[in-house]
Amino acid sequence: MSQTPKAGTRLDTSRTIRAPHGTELTAKSWLTEAPLRMLMNNLDPDVAEHPHALVVYGGIGRAARNWECFDKIVEVLTRLEEDQTLLVQSGKPVGVFQTHKNAPRVLIANSNLVPHWANWEHFNELDKEGLMMYGQMTAGSWIYIGSQGIVQGTYETFVAVAKKHFEGQTKGRWILTGGLGGMGGAQTLAATMAGFSMLAVECDESRIDYRLRTGYVDKKATSLDEALAMIQETDQPISVGLLGNAADIFPELVKRNITPDVVTDQTSAHDPLNGYLPLGWSMEKAAEMRQTDEEQVVKAAKASMAVHVQAMLSLQERGAATLDYGNNIRQMAFEEGVQNAFDFPGFVPAYIRPLFCEGIGPFRWAALSGDPEDIYKTDQKVKELIPDDPHLHNWLDMARERIHFQGLPSRICWVGLKDRKRLGLAFNEMVKNGELKAPVVIGRDHLDSGSVASPNRETESMLDGSDAVSDWPLLNALLNTAGGATWVSLHHGGGVGMGFSQHSGMVICCDGSDDASERLNRVLHNDPATGVMRHADAGYDIAKQCAAEQKLDLPMLNAELAKLR
Repeated sequence: MSQTPKAGTRLDTSRTIRAPHGTELTAKSWLTEAPLRMLMNNLDPDVAEHPHALVVYGGIGRAARNWECFDKIVEVLTRLEEDQTLLVQSGKPVGVFQTHKNAPRVLIANSNLVPHWANWEHFNELDKEGLMMYGQMTAGSWIYIGSQGIVQGTYETFVAVAKKHFEGQTKGRWILTGGLGGMGGAQTLAATMAGFSMLAVECDESRIDYRLRTGYVDKKATSLDEALAMIQETDQPISVGLLGNAADIFPELVKRNITPDVVTDQTSAHDPLNGYLPLGWSMEKAAEMRQTDEEQVVKAAKASMAVHVQAMLSLQERGAATLDYGNNIRQMAFEEGVQNAFDFPGFVPAYIRPLFCEGIGPFRWAALSGDPEDIYKTDQKVKELIPDDPHLHNWLDMARERIHFQGLPSRICWVGLKDRKRLGLAFNEMVKNGELKAPVVIGRDHLDSGSVASPNRETESMLDGSDAVSDWPLLNALLNTAGGATWVSLHHGGGVGMGFSQHSGMVICCDGSDDASERLNRVLHNDPATGVMRHADAGYDIAKQCAAEQKLDLPMLNAELAKLR
């Protein structure tokens, strides 16, 4: 057990946390049982990256500030009444207040700093003092579902890459990437699902082994020659986890004049202190140096990122389709003097934004029963309600066949404004009539159409130049609170690191009640509608057309929308 007087207990190797399964309640209602189970699910050893340290994914993305705070959150959720709301400040339960039964049961704010102080240096000082924690996106908002949570988004991106650059033909083509952590680990499965082979460089062998066990990686290699041979000896899509440092392997490919078809990266470059292994360092040296000389770690990590990005730029010049996958590595390299670091695009403006314009994003749900059959039944319901989307049906079939559940069974499924409410109401009816053994919760990643401001990722290169305007995620959080989501979160720094993003999340429980139907009717319309609103306001024609079709009331655009109806 590791404890400091101010920060509390951050490491406890004696703990194994798993969410309760079945229909027996620990809390007073399903509306408080739901956040309790999902908090615990985030720390399930089959889900979290470092559960004993409360780290879920993404460097130091935590579910609670320390173990004392975790225990207190659990205690409060078990006693919380149907008309009370728990406030959580950066992983610490700070207050319980009287609200009403249709208000959120939990409101969460994680890692938020006044902009002038919104940097890693100031955050790390506060973190050491036990005054904050880094919530990433779904770590501190209790709706992480393992690597599946980003598989479909990555799959959709790779499919879009194939269409844009290779006329949809992926046979014999391969992708080079780095990082097999909680987010990056999705890349290998997504690549082979999309028909590509992939070489993924990872410096932590335990991560490669974990992805092998769960079916996300097909083979492991310990040398570049071995990895390349594995890819070249088959004409079928294959994923290879290569033990090594991306800042070493990427330049080596340049030196050998070997050019992949696609190049990207999902190392935890957003956090140079905790998330990126400097070139030439061992894991042990990095762990030791983080305790004794943080400044040197950051300096060495950012210098290595510059080498890493320069190699990506060289591969781009040689014809590789090169994209940033949202870890802010271009920014880190730019700060190290790589002036053309932003010459390759981010994945959102290059491939995903048209989906965001229709409110389409990473809709997800989890079965609180713990029974996989509940997910399979909801999969079928999605197919029934959206019968004319073969691409979506294909995704659901592949997901069932190839994705191992981690913790509570769950599903990710990219759907938009016109479908989310219909699905939520149908799931609630399935709970009500007993088709499902227990309630389900519906949530999403903070990476969604209306819930994030992140100029180097989701809102990069907005049509009207509003990349850094963070009013939108604040409005999204306020509206989801007013609409009655079961818990709502507002975070800073997820994905790209401190100072570079602000974003909000929501989760809503389908407990089978009529009240839940009313809440679902509001929240699952309003939440994606804010994304359509945000993109229509920025001038995107696809968003305006969607707003017109869905009869959104957008005062400054209504005259224009009327002509589109």
